[in-house]
Amino acid sequence: MMRLKTAALLLLSVAALPANAAPPAGFEKEVEALRQKVGTPGVAIAIVENGKTTMAKGWGVRQVGSTSPVDADTTFQTGSTGKAVTAAALAILVDEGRIRWDDPVIKHMPWFRMYDPWVTREMTIRDLLVHRSGLGLGQGDLMMVPRTRLTRRQTVERVAYLKPRTSFRSAYAYDNVLYAVAGQLIEEVTGQRWEDFVRTRVLRAGGMNTATTDSPERFTVANRSYPHARLSGPLRGLGPIQLLDERDELGRNAAPAGGLTFSANDEAAWLKIQLNGGALPDGKALFSKAQHAEMWKPVTVMPLPQLPESLKLAQPTYQSYALGWQVQDYRGHKLISHGGGVLGSITRVVLIPEKNVGFTIMMNSEDSGLLLGLTYRMIDHYLGMPDNGWIDKWESWYQSRLEGGRQALAAMQAGKQAGDTKAAALPADRYAGRYRDAWYGDVVVDSDARGLTVDFTSSPNMAGRLTHWAYNSFITDFDDKSLEKAIITFAIDDNGKVTGVTMKPANPIADFSWDYHDLDLKPVEGGK
Repeated sequence: MMRLKTAALLLLSVAALPANAAPPAGFEKEVEALRQKVGTPGVAIAIVENGKTTMAKGWGVRQVGSTSPVDADTTFQTGSTGKAVTAAALAILVDEGRIRWDDPVIKHMPWFRMYDPWVTREMTIRDLLVHRSGLGLGQGDLMMVPRTRLTRRQTVERVAYLKPRTSFRSAYAYDNVLYAVAGQLIEEVTGQRWEDFVRTRVLRAGGMNTATTDSPERFTVANRSYPHARLSGPLRGLGPIQLLDERDELGRNAAPAGGLTFSANDEAAWLKIQLNGGALPDGKALFSKAQHAEMWKPVTVMPLPQLPESLKLAQPTYQSYALGWQVQDYRGHKLISHGGGVLGSITRVVLIPEKNVGFTIMMNSEDSGLLLGLTYRMIDHYLGMPDNGWIDKWESWYQSRLEGGRQALAAMQAGKQAGDTKAAALPADRYAGRYRDAWYGDVVVDSDARGLTVDFTSSPNMAGRLTHWAYNSFITDFDDKSLEKAIITFAIDDNGKVTGVTMKPANPIADFSWDYHDLDLKPVEGGK
């Protein structure tokens, strides 16, 4: 889920590894020096080679301003890397004969609906996991980001109102909401919440003893990291690091898409299971080799990223999505990987099947340049190649991306200030009203002596004031400064009546989970 998604969508790769190779010489000191240079509070890394843990270690602190150290048992929010755990839970049910990957979803959830009745009939369990449903990138994420009042069942019911962007199975577009459907399906089949089934049948059974599946459980772990971000600059990612409210994370309704926490020791156990075809250290199987192969089998072709010249070495020749995993190449070698991000934390899991090696990097900040740089630093080391300067190259790319976003935002503001700022067509109170989108719910605009206010009612504490932008457009000034601002535009008919409301993120490089652009709000008659 959120996934940040920059790290989640950019491809990372690895290649051949000499057996039992150690991490780079001086690696622990290098990580600490980089962590301090970038300003990331905490980092944890797990490395597994040939069935053995060769590193499970932490650097830095769990929370900025504290002295509590990150160690091998400190838990981190791991975002969309948890999609593979949801897939594993389904694989267990396939092994038990309770479901099949290509069962129609409505076989197990007769009440489930997609927007198109034909797609409803044809949508399979496999389709839920591989991002080919026809939904747009991140469509429906506002039902869970930044937080929600919706239950998982309510979220799944609202999928019926998400209008597709492409035809069914014709294109790749990453989503989170259908993993919420997968989690609900597990409950429908087993009678257990996704949280309970995953905790007992995957995490604890797999030796991941500190990993947690939902928010209340996460807060019982004393040795946990806290989320951090940079919010005081003109856009997210700029400014000094600051602590976020740890209880404002991805909505629990979408936890099957990315609501797990892991420690480095937990990640080491998970990497071993993956590299051993689903087998546990005692020889028993968490899931069968057949299902393990099924989960790593490419299904949906992904578009290739267009990397700058400095990063061309990282360009793949193929890239596909499997069941909770991304499959791609790096210099002719197969990589199984996934990134993850929620507000304030990012993660990358990388597996090199041909060399029986895997590693995970977790951070309690959104500093994607450091995550990417460290990953490729490890990649080249395990390839037996000299240091390619990936640390500096990825950090430079990340900073240039932020600078590009800052310049685009400044240009947009300058254009507005240059004359595109005609006064609003209506008095403030004429914009007030209750506006409803079928999948999200209600957004309420009100007026007082100071002007207009806005409240996204399905999302707790997502409220604030509206400032006039241009013509019939306003920009949000949320009370919670960690939220991405939206530009809200009112459609007015020739009688001066509001007929609809559309939105878009004000930040040109906002994470795709801020899918304001997918809202189609209509006035609710008599509603306030």
